[in-house]
Amino acid sequence: MEISMLKKNLNEGKFDEKMLEVYSPSALEFQKERHLKVLDTYAELYGENDDVSVFSAPGRTEVGGNHTDHNHGKVLAASINLDTIAAAAKRDDGMIYEKSSGHGMNKVDTNDLEPNEAEFGKSCALIRGMCAGFKKYGYNIGGFNSTGVTQVLSGSGLSSSAAYEVLIGTILNYLYNDGKVSSVDIAKIAQFAENVYFGKPSGLMDQMACSVGGFISIDFKDNSNPVITKADFDFGKTGYSLCIIDTKGSHADLTDEYAAVRGEMEAAASVFGKSVLREVDEAEFYKNIALVREKCGDRAVLRATHFYNENHRVERLKKALAENDFEQFKSIIIESGHSSFMFNQNVFSTKATASQPVSVALCICERVLAGKGAWRVHGGGFAGTIQAFVPDCVLDEFKAEIEAVYGDDSCHILKIRNVGGTKLY
Repeated sequence: MEISMLKKNLNEGKFDEKMLEVYSPSALEFQKERHLKVLDTYAELYGENDDVSVFSAPGRTEVGGNHTDHNHGKVLAASINLDTIAAAAKRDDGMIYEKSSGHGMNKVDTNDLEPNEAEFGKSCALIRGMCAGFKKYGYNIGGFNSTGVTQVLSGSGLSSSAAYEVLIGTILNYLYNDGKVSSVDIAKIAQFAENVYFGKPSGLMDQMACSVGGFISIDFKDNSNPVITKADFDFGKTGYSLCIIDTKGSHADLTDEYAAVRGEMEAAASVFGKSVLREVDEAEFYKNIALVREKCGDRAVLRATHFYNENHRVERLKKALAENDFEQFKSIIIESGHSSFMFNQNVFSTKATASQPVSVALCICERVLAGKGAWRVHGGGFAGTIQAFVPDCVLDEFKAEIEAVYGDDSCHILKIRNVGGTKLY
């Protein structure tokens, strides 16, 4: 559909039903303005006469299973209502021109799909990698023009890169494959693109949560073929919001801290002749704690204990959602947070104990939300973000408390989105 007709239909509410699948009613007018700006930008860059469609891919949040995926554990994740959108239309010369707001123009020739180390860390590498992945999986690819904008906050643990990958995959899916590529395949292709073309050895959780949508659990026992289960739960009916709090802590010099979590879990597994903890029988581990202490030290024992308990918690979280028991869900989230603090020990760095912004944020959450909500460290930990499930009736008070300490825009209020990567209109 041409730009002028898309704008007319958008203003007249003809796309409202589809847009309300991914945006809340209160945000609809804001989102329409956002979409209109993207359409205007497309017209400025490429003209007004193309057959344009608009696509959306959400960010994601980790809900349960903190630091378990790297040892083939279980996680619970969910897509959120912050998204990356793009207006796109086919080209017939095999070239992809992609321009995101605030970034330069990416140009990728779909006839040249070899990995290029000079592109590592760049958006064009992800585009090339997504095309190569589609081709590897036997799907069609082709050129397109695209312009987009994102709400997914970079560096906040909400997976802005995975949202971008899924967006590119969704464009290829609908422009060249009639929407027949499964969300699971798009996620796997996105991981391939990030690993091989972008140069980042990521797992599959981020891409899968962004692509599938809603609450999903992932069992990484067979890392090459993870088991994905979507939970049928309507978060919108709980009367809660999901808050991601940016504690403004620095991630500098923390690489070794993140690596040590995985390394110590794998060291504990090696005591039993295994490469990851998922391969070690839990009862056998507990019978041999003295040996693990001797070989790996006490922190490895504690982190392994966290791993086993988190796997059980993911199953309990799934059960709570299936039974629509949000009170039990909140209780397990708090348990998970305590385990991360006490056993996994990824809330602050022992190299700089005077700096504990995540710990302070958790302290504020406990004081304000005790008996009402739930809170835990979010993602890798040590610095960065925490997650809180906050009753809407105290949301303003909670946000004010957080931002009095961490500054304006440090408390991001989100909802869970039930739809993954999609064509909106």
